[in-house]
Amino acid sequence: MKKILLLIIVILPLWVKGQGIRWGNDGNSYYRIEAGEINRYGLPANTKATFVSKVDLTPTGQSKSLSIRNYSFSQDQSKLLIFTNTQKVWRLDTRGDYWVLDLSSKNLKQVGKGRPASSLMFAKFSPDGTHVAYVSNQNVYVESLATGEEKAITTDGNRKLIYGTFDWAYEEEFACRDGIQWSPDSKHLAYWQIDANQIRDFFMINNTDSVYSKIVPVEYPKAGQTPSPAKIGVADVATGKTTWMAIPGDPKQNYLPRTEWNNPQELFVQQINRKQNESKIYSCQPTTGAAKLIYSEQDEAWIDLFTPWENVYALDFRHYFKWLNNGKEFLWISEKNGWRHVYRITKDGTKETLITKGDYDVMDIRLIDEKNNLLYFLASPANATQKYLFKTKLDGKGKTEQVSPVAFAGTHDYSISPSGAFATHSFNNSYTKPVSELISLPNHKPLNEQESIQAKINNAQSSKSVEFFKVKTEEGVEMDGWMVKPNNFDPSKKYPVLFYVYTEPWGANVHDTYGVANNQLFAGNLADEGYIYMSIDNRGTPAPKGRAWRKSVYKKIGLVNISDQALAAKEILKWPYVDAERIAVWGWSGGGSATLNLMFQYPEIYKTGIAVAAVANQLTYDNMYQERYMGLPQENREDFVKGSPLTYAKNLQGNLLYIHGTGDDNVHYANAEMLINELVKHGKQFQFMAYPNRSHSISEGDGTFQHLSTLYSDYLRKHCPPGGR
Repeated sequence: MKKILLLIIVILPLWVKGQGIRWGNDGNSYYRIEAGEINRYGLPANTKATFVSKVDLTPTGQSKSLSIRNYSFSQDQSKLLIFTNTQKVWRLDTRGDYWVLDLSSKNLKQVGKGRPASSLMFAKFSPDGTHVAYVSNQNVYVESLATGEEKAITTDGNRKLIYGTFDWAYEEEFACRDGIQWSPDSKHLAYWQIDANQIRDFFMINNTDSVYSKIVPVEYPKAGQTPSPAKIGVADVATGKTTWMAIPGDPKQNYLPRTEWNNPQELFVQQINRKQNESKIYSCQPTTGAAKLIYSEQDEAWIDLFTPWENVYALDFRHYFKWLNNGKEFLWISEKNGWRHVYRITKDGTKETLITKGDYDVMDIRLIDEKNNLLYFLASPANATQKYLFKTKLDGKGKTEQVSPVAFAGTHDYSISPSGAFATHSFNNSYTKPVSELISLPNHKPLNEQESIQAKINNAQSSKSVEFFKVKTEEGVEMDGWMVKPNNFDPSKKYPVLFYVYTEPWGANVHDTYGVANNQLFAGNLADEGYIYMSIDNRGTPAPKGRAWRKSVYKKIGLVNISDQALAAKEILKWPYVDAERIAVWGWSGGGSATLNLMFQYPEIYKTGIAVAAVANQLTYDNMYQERYMGLPQENREDFVKGSPLTYAKNLQGNLLYIHGTGDDNVHYANAEMLINELVKHGKQFQFMAYPNRSHSISEGDGTFQHLSTLYSDYLRKHCPPGGR
């Protein structure tokens, strides 16, 4: 269950990864959308020139230029593919219209013109620039740019038989959206097929848009339900014939989350078993479908495809194979030695070399610089709340060196040019607003001292209101936390505490980032009103503290993470300025589940709770997420029951406000009704608010946020009164 307030984490990578820039192939220039046009900047002088004007973007016979949501170049840089008029699919606006602009002739032509408006997805140039492939209404098409002729690669796609894109679970849990890939020679197109025909629909009910209710079906595999079978086909573009890759194993008990072309004669495919504790990489022959196992690994818990340090909700998110040595080797990330490290593996799997070494986690890769034998990556060996750029030798023989300036303690990120000569460097911490600069590498020098981060920080005022701390429980578990004390804090008085929780493997709360302690739901200022606001990251949260830390919650979500939070709270209750009678907790999604479990399992500690969009019963959530961390209900159903708030609802003693949207396609509203029934059964009084047709974010509809904020704030003030006593 992904937390909706992951927005706090997700927004940051959008600005830190270059503020929307796109590097030129030469590595000495970048492009940026500004005022509806695309400008090109040349480095190191950072000179600006209009590259694509509004006139260029205005279709013949129209007066309004296209609004650019995204764009991509053809491989020879002669054409531009423009994504516009977009619509949202689940979390992102991945459906829209595409236009091709010939950069020489300025001819602007719509792709898929005969298809319904805003129905195209994931359009991309063939490497030779002669065709564009795209998905529309669950089918795959290829269009000739010379003639405009459209060829259907698949024809029987529908809501349940999906080509070139994915079902809800694959998109949500594996970040799989774009399901088509051109071969390097432009002769073949690889694509996914997802067969969701056996996946039961979950029915959401729309009761407000008509006098008769409307059923809204979502193909949604619950924990314990058989996954959608997936397969990967390779179409010969000339003939339209598809060859299916013969990946071993039962497709109903395995997933195919990643694929990538190595060369025109070889396609690599990653297979993850249903429990997600075994990963296999196959080398496939596109013309025969033959598949050969070249690499595998196992974990006693689960294998991560990515972590929440990465921006999996980016429109262009891709995390496939990273090729080296003209495709003879690839980089792979694994936790098999206890830390998340980068390995260099030959494509036949016979040799592997550990590139990054030490007791730390690689958080993400920023550049593979083969020319200079360098790997740039993000990590934070000394402080799990922060992030820095490091480099090491690609051959695995070098020492790890920190590239980020030691003077700037906090969270850094980079977008590095293909040549490795330049980068955008972004920085922030709990008291420094996000700032950025253009730098040269490897010396990490600003290109313009007047526009450097140092100059911007010197001219900015900062307030250190967030305090970071560590707390050790009676079990010896040490956790990171942050807190904001009331303004005009008087240590001789006792204050109420509001805990913000998430606690699950999908997100950590304790980051040294600007705004980390903001509570956007509270209508006012917690510090002004006299609350201590804090958050603690328990075991199981994806902090860069090693595999053992993160995977200690395997089959124990709802128990270990909850115990860690409660035992940490017990230590905090010993602080002389904490009022044990005014302890509140709140969270959203997985944090809502944690709030319920804390209120029910430790009612002696938590007196007031506000839970939003919570999973009350782990058996109601999707199989990819819940089975990854909890196993299969067919084998250990008791663990799902023991970890579910529903099991402990009878213990409620304090004040509970529960909130859910009836149109939540992620954490279904059924959780609310199951919980209500259990609380009613045991005579427990509580407050409940349902928002009709609102999704997991509860953001739709006029006045919704204001209403939610007022409800949240008034309830907190009433049941956990502010101020020192």
